[in-house]
Amino acid sequence: MTRAGALVLPSRRTLLAGAAALLAVPSLARAQGGPPLGLRVGTLKFGTLNWLVETIRAEGLDTREGLALESVDFASGQATTVALQAGDVDLIVSDWLWALRRSNDGERMRFAPFSNALGALMVAADGPVKKLDDLRGRRIGVAGGTLDKSWLLLRAYSKAKIGVDLASAAEPVYGAPPLVSEQLPLGRVDAVLTFWPYAARLDARGFARLMDVSEMITGLGIAPVPPLVGFVWRNAAMAERGAAIAAFLRAAAGANRVLATSGAAWERIRPLMQAADDAEFARLRDYYRAGIPGSFGEAERVSCGKLYEVLAQIGGPELVGPNPGFDRSLFGPVGE
Repeated sequence: MTRAGALVLPSRRTLLAGAAALLAVPSLARAQGGPPLGLRVGTLKFGTLNWLVETIRAEGLDTREGLALESVDFASGQATTVALQAGDVDLIVSDWLWALRRSNDGERMRFAPFSNALGALMVAADGPVKKLDDLRGRRIGVAGGTLDKSWLLLRAYSKAKIGVDLASAAEPVYGAPPLVSEQLPLGRVDAVLTFWPYAARLDARGFARLMDVSEMITGLGIAPVPPLVGFVWRNAAMAERGAAIAAFLRAAAGANRVLATSGAAWERIRPLMQAADDAEFARLRDYYRAGIPGSFGEAERVSCGKLYEVLAQIGGPELVGPNPGFDRSLFGPVGE
């Protein structure tokens, strides 16, 4: 069981390695003195990508990269994916399973890590659920729907560890993340599997992390734990926007280095975080920092392939679509 406060923050060496990997991509930077590189980024109105974008701007990293950055707010993740496919924005944050399915269906996408932070299974600290087996016959709130990646991983993990599929051995209750997370304090569910910002908020209110999604992944024999969520863009946009995308990824790495160490940077973005109090602010900050991506190389690509096999097996065609397959080119360097 993972105790509250046991987050592992990335080391300075890890952050520098990740930044170096981004800077090592084939050069697509604008010529000196050229016009600004325009890039439209689709963001969720209250999403964590806004924290990063605001830091990029406040630190002048967009100016340093010659980047004219435009944020376009959307109300849902589905709206951002629709906008990307329509060409209304150039880059969004999404999971690579979605991007891979689009690529396999003929609309090639590209992916670069945004965050290694994953969700968690949260329970009442003094409640009846103390271990995985205690979930039998219990109500589990699940942020998202039946094909939520964390839920599929929990199902696969429970089958491997206690020999049951929680989809049938427990009672899942699906819903939007903010709504389903509130079911735990109200006592309407016995556990909540939710995305990391909502887990952080519950953590701040005294609820406990029974298990992180990262533990489920390693428990299934997959290491290192790969990111699920990242920056996604259309391969077709590379000819026109490739230099801008490369510049943005460098700026994002720089902003993450600031957020990893600077308290002042967090105070600056605090209004965007909508933290209820100091404890919630601190947990959101710590969870974000723990998820700052480091290097993304061959080992991580191999882990993505293994993770895809697990998810495809339990999610089936409804998840992976009619043309399943793991295409490593999704994760290639920006310039390929």
